[in-house]
Amino acid sequence: MHRPPARRATMLLALLSVAAVVGCRRDQKATVARAATTADSADQIMYKMSIILTDRGVQRAELSADTGFFFDENTRAELRVVSTTFFDKDGARSGVLTSRRGTYNTRANVMEARQNVVIVGVDGKRLMSPMVRFEQFRNQIVSDSPFVLIEGERRLEGIGFESDPQMLSVKVRKLSRGTGASIVLPSGRGSTPMFRSDAPITAPPTVPPAAGVTPPVKP
Repeated sequence: MHRPPARRATMLLALLSVAAVVGCRRDQKATVARAATTADSADQIMYKMSIILTDRGVQRAELSADTGFFFDENTRAELRVVSTTFFDKDGARSGVLTSRRGTYNTRANVMEARQNVVIVGVDGKRLMSPMVRFEQFRNQIVSDSPFVLIEGERRLEGIGFESDPQMLSVKVRKLSRGTGASIVLPSGRGSTPMFRSDAPITAPPTVPPAAGVTPPVKP
């Protein structure tokens, strides 16, 4: 049966429209499936969750997140929009850590914060890094990543550190730059650089004082 060219063109356009709609629906289903992978594979999902972190009966911190996805028999939680409040030995708040993502491992008692990590102490100190770990059993914050520590006019930049949650004593693994304070070069081999709010910054012997830093005068 012969069909006019106009009718054939109309039927062809209709078939193409149907194929486009079917393909679009398939793409949408595939996108939804990929986005829901974390939620679908989680053992449990908690919203607006809060966990008290203790060590030998002493409260160290309170961990909260907008969403927590639990895996490995609920021993690992993948967190979204994280906030961790630290407490001193007397139970007073000593600092707050925030990050976009995090992981809490109940077996190792370690909380790892990632993406836009900021720690603010009650005394105004501010530390920024892409990743830090809070070791609950040691009550220490550690990192192998670059960081910036600011206290008033002091600014310290480096790679890797270890600190108490109050940031009263920060041991720096590699100092890149320090301004607004004195730099003390440790005399012994293997000496660890340290930043204290009531003392000068100590730097590795291999790193010279940065611009704008006044080295101490030896007596």
